[in-house]
Amino acid sequence: MTIRSRRFLIAGIALAVLAALAVPKLITLFGSGASRTSGGGGGEGARKGAAGPVIVTAYVVRPSDAVDRVSITGTIAPSEQVDIQSEIPGKIVRIYFREGSVVSRGMLLVKINDSELQAQLQRAQAHKELADMKEARQRTMREKDAVSQAEYDEALSDMKSAAADIELLKAQIAKTEIRAPFSGTIGLRSVSEGSYISPTTRIATLTNMSPAKIDFSVPERYARLVGTGSTINFTVQGITRTFTAHVYATEPRIDQQTRTLDVRATCPNPGSELRAGAFAEVSLELSRRPGALMIPSEAVIPDANGAKVFVAKDGAAQPRPINLGLRTERQVEVVKGLADGDTVVATGILQVRPGSRLKISSIQKL
Repeated sequence: MTIRSRRFLIAGIALAVLAALAVPKLITLFGSGASRTSGGGGGEGARKGAAGPVIVTAYVVRPSDAVDRVSITGTIAPSEQVDIQSEIPGKIVRIYFREGSVVSRGMLLVKINDSELQAQLQRAQAHKELADMKEARQRTMREKDAVSQAEYDEALSDMKSAAADIELLKAQIAKTEIRAPFSGTIGLRSVSEGSYISPTTRIATLTNMSPAKIDFSVPERYARLVGTGSTINFTVQGITRTFTAHVYATEPRIDQQTRTLDVRATCPNPGSELRAGAFAEVSLELSRRPGALMIPSEAVIPDANGAKVFVAKDGAAQPRPINLGLRTERQVEVVKGLADGDTVVATGILQVRPGSRLKISSIQKL
């Protein structure tokens, strides 16, 4: 076989293989075309008919107060707090409080060894008795001019000095009894009975959290909005409810370093929910506009002309251009485009198109 014949043979085989591969595709193509020709309109109609309404949640627009607020970080502080320490050095002989318990003002907390002072007190009392007798004798003799005025004055001075020594020792003995300066909750102790302490030793911390204080700093531009008697709202981590406090004091000047005004407020704390040192998020009201139309922020759709929302009307979605005003963390004010009673689509917006049939699963509340 010549080379030319071989080439024709190979070309023929290749064409046969290509034809075999193309036949199933042609069959499929013409078959599907026939199907579309015979029933294409019905299939499209079936798909359109099978598409149900879009499930969404909605919000009914109602007038409310539009409140412009700013959030400021603050700290919960105790009404009173002190580290329990001794005024004098000595060994602890008795601890009278239980850690974490509530103590009342004047309650004895710790007793320091005072045996040496008690002995000195007994000696001073004996000296005082002797000085009293000497003064009495000298006074009688002075009345009879048996002694000079100077001798009597010396006896009188000894008596008064002995009395002063007794008072001094009693004061020193009183310092061996450490008492609560105010009512509150005492924390964990750092000493034990038998410990030798000095005036720098912290025995425990006494805290009074009723009422609680809230310390925060207001930026200079908002300083005029806060003054004695102002009301603030704040939240703390771990507690869902919002607390209300009243400002009772401010610093007289703006801090030059931070350009802020230090403010302190008080809040009732009967159940000791608020703990000292906790982080507080203070909400400061800047302005309030009554009768504003507020909607959820997630209902707003940005577009080339500004913003729009979908309004549910007669079971269908209608786009509505709107003008926005005040924004808060979760809400936005609509100044134009909506009216009282309009039902705005809040969630499920991505599946909504103009004219889409809607099924409202629930009505949201702000």
